[in-house]
Amino acid sequence: MYTVPFNQFALTGNEINYIQQAIGSEKISGDGLFSLRCQLLLEQQLQANKILLTSSGTAALEMAAILADIKPGDEVIMPSYTFVSTANAFVMRGATCVFVDIRPDTQNINEQLIEQAINAKTVAIVPVHYAGVSCAMDVILALAKKYKLLVIEDAAHGLYASYKGQALGTLGDIGCFSFHETKNYSCGEGGAIVINNPKFSERAEIIREKGTDRSKFFRGEVDKYTWQDIGSSYLMSDLQAAFLLANLEQAETINTQRRAIWSYYYQQLEDLSHKGLLELPFVPADCQHNGHLFYLKIPSIHLREQLIAFLKDKKIQTVFHYLPLHDTPMGRRHGKFIGSDVYTLQASEQLLRLPLYYALSIDVARYVTDAIHTFFQQTGLDE
Repeated sequence: MYTVPFNQFALTGNEINYIQQAIGSEKISGDGLFSLRCQLLLEQQLQANKILLTSSGTAALEMAAILADIKPGDEVIMPSYTFVSTANAFVMRGATCVFVDIRPDTQNINEQLIEQAINAKTVAIVPVHYAGVSCAMDVILALAKKYKLLVIEDAAHGLYASYKGQALGTLGDIGCFSFHETKNYSCGEGGAIVINNPKFSERAEIIREKGTDRSKFFRGEVDKYTWQDIGSSYLMSDLQAAFLLANLEQAETINTQRRAIWSYYYQQLEDLSHKGLLELPFVPADCQHNGHLFYLKIPSIHLREQLIAFLKDKKIQTVFHYLPLHDTPMGRRHGKFIGSDVYTLQASEQLLRLPLYYALSIDVARYVTDAIHTFFQQTGLDE
């Protein structure tokens, strides 16, 4: 019997070597050699205008909210089925989160419901690319252009995934990535902000450096740095960047392995889907996913609890995901739901995530899928 954790961060072989090099450089704070190497590599790989590493994905979103000049009374449209950081970044600036329902196929914001949520107070749309599968960005970008709104991509799940051939995080005005240990590429904590709209480039550097023009000083563009704007300490440590670089340099290998496990799960569980015992992930034809996570949708919350317990007994860790933000104390205080919640709560009660990580082998994945088949056979549902 295997013991199968839900997640393990990726180790590719150079992490310790790079950390030792960072220590030897005598600069382990932000914007050291490895930070700059990571930023340049990401800009090249994603064909992005400007990327800055941050202390977390949350920090990247907070920076985006400041860059968007969010003020009390503003409204920002987003899905309720997302992590709390998506909302917190804007609530901290005084905005109201305007939640709309998700699509039942991708769990992404329903692009057809966004327009009815737009009013004179709306400043931005925040699409969240769930599971590394893109939102319908053509529709969202067209709405943003029509109503002169900003688009801030929460691409925490989406590094190296794409929409119609363009990297997620590079489609809107600003993109935000996460390098938390649960992500495909990680350094424990960490993130990045992608500046696609050039008008934000200079201010992003200042906000990230506690509101100072310190970056200009280090480049020799000013003879001293001073307090220029609001900001915070949003830089990633160079020790973290050293670990991250080892992951990013092996991005294709990691992505290939994760997608192989994702595809194996899909193939092995497809028969249960055809029998109506569960639903499998859906990836639209114009989306290239990155194998970030593999989920099942179980018909009822009770059956999901039974399956979680059964798999736990087999030493397989599985977890559900988000609780709807609009149905929380803070969500009710600082947000509002436009339209009807047809699919958000349903996804919260049905969705179950399977183990998926770089070191997971096909043999272990087979153990997981065999256990799921056994569960449905023993319940009498798969007859």
